[in-house]
Amino acid sequence: MPETETVHPLLSLQNITKIFGDLVANGNVNLDLHAGEIVALLGENGAGKTTLMNILFGHYVADEGRVMVRTSSGTLVDLEPGAPQAALEAGIGMVHQHFTLAENLTGLENIVLGTESLFARKFSRSKARAKLQELMQSSGLEVDLDLRVSKLAVGERQRVEILKALYRDARILVLDEPTAVLTPQESDSLFNTLKLLAAKGMAIIFISHKMAEVLGASDRVAVLRGGRIVADLPTSQCDRHKLAELMVGHAVQMAEREPGNPGEEILVFKGVSAGEGRELIENVNLSLRKGEIIGLAGVSGNGQSMLAKVLSGLEEPTAGAVTLGSQPLKANAAAAIQSGVARIPEDRHHDGIVGAMSVEENLVLEEIRKPAYQRFGLLRFNEIRKRAQEAIKAYDIRCSGPLAVSRLLSGGNIQKIVLARTLDQEPAIVLAAQPSRGLDVGATADVHRRLQEARDRGAGVLLISEDLDELFQLSDRIAVIHRGHVSEPMASEELDKKQVGLMMAGHSAKGEQAA
Repeated sequence: MPETETVHPLLSLQNITKIFGDLVANGNVNLDLHAGEIVALLGENGAGKTTLMNILFGHYVADEGRVMVRTSSGTLVDLEPGAPQAALEAGIGMVHQHFTLAENLTGLENIVLGTESLFARKFSRSKARAKLQELMQSSGLEVDLDLRVSKLAVGERQRVEILKALYRDARILVLDEPTAVLTPQESDSLFNTLKLLAAKGMAIIFISHKMAEVLGASDRVAVLRGGRIVADLPTSQCDRHKLAELMVGHAVQMAEREPGNPGEEILVFKGVSAGEGRELIENVNLSLRKGEIIGLAGVSGNGQSMLAKVLSGLEEPTAGAVTLGSQPLKANAAAAIQSGVARIPEDRHHDGIVGAMSVEENLVLEEIRKPAYQRFGLLRFNEIRKRAQEAIKAYDIRCSGPLAVSRLLSGGNIQKIVLARTLDQEPAIVLAAQPSRGLDVGATADVHRRLQEARDRGAGVLLISEDLDELFQLSDRIAVIHRGHVSEPMASEELDKKQVGLMMAGHSAKGEQAA
């Protein structure tokens, strides 16, 4: 980076303070971003990262402080508070953690929306498509531009968000967990693209919980804890243990890879097909034993969601059968729960909680008919409250109490509600879909420990994840799903990340194109 660029930031956040009630989300935050550098922003869930970025992009207005952007003439000027359009015009592009897409429009229409009228005579779809094809090829962010967003899987929607920011030729690019649903090869391609953009003068800041990509892709690391910057230092001076400790304020004990002690088969998919189109699984044969974790790797949109729906009792197979123990699994969610299937859903906000309900209500949703929580049709509020207080303490759910509205909690704390509800029932089967997506290092370590404890109690765990570090850290065996087909599970020790990454992209472990 040229010395002049080091002296003169392209973006400057000065004394940013934002308070919600008694919570100091951001406290006197100062952060500069220079042209040509990539900065990683780290912090626990609830540390204030997303709030800070929302102030930058104009979704929130800071109670104190200012956001300043350098103009093309070299002058540092104040960015109008609370004005996303002003941020866009200043050359700031942002990929949000939660999607901001119009589901009734196609991917192409979403990407160009706001840049010009979709109905103007001069609007050239072919020109827009050509530019996007080039961006997709260079970044590895492949997506069907002609499908409506409502038809896209979670990971595909995230790719549209990234492409939307890149399409606008932003000078400053902010990405919130950009690689959560990419294969290792696609992640490498994305960061190679970001490095090329930075080399041309773009300033990039990204939020991530993946230490490897933080250490491998950033020039500088800023750490937020409790809403305040506690470290801002060159990446060359960091390692994963130091960063983890800075994030949580103490040393973090990571889950160690330990082999399970598998018993008899408890779950069997035999020739199972279900769904249609992009949400299709076909002729799936898979068995899960008591006391083991099977990891299912795959790029989002390859049938994982449909497989999870079948196991959850939400979708009936069109062919084949699923058995739990010796009993067939019914296509009924309540029956699946009663049979001992507990699920950690992929989308915790949409499928994991009822956002308008309190923490205590969400914690007993799946057990509300049990005598412990109702008698003669009347709810036993004292028992429900006691259950919530115990879960809040045991899982470190950071909220104002059992009556806190669930949708107002951070993503990590919502996930803790789901974990407490799911795992405290000591289920026979745990379906864990993307259980640590978007979680900080401390919360991820806790999720991993609890999944291992469930396995060691004798549960069979099906772990669906796009995070290969997570899969290799936890799984006894690993299978790969691609276009609805599931490979034969192999012992984790017999595979490496490169092989699994190739299989996720539709190649054999040897790099050959799969049939």
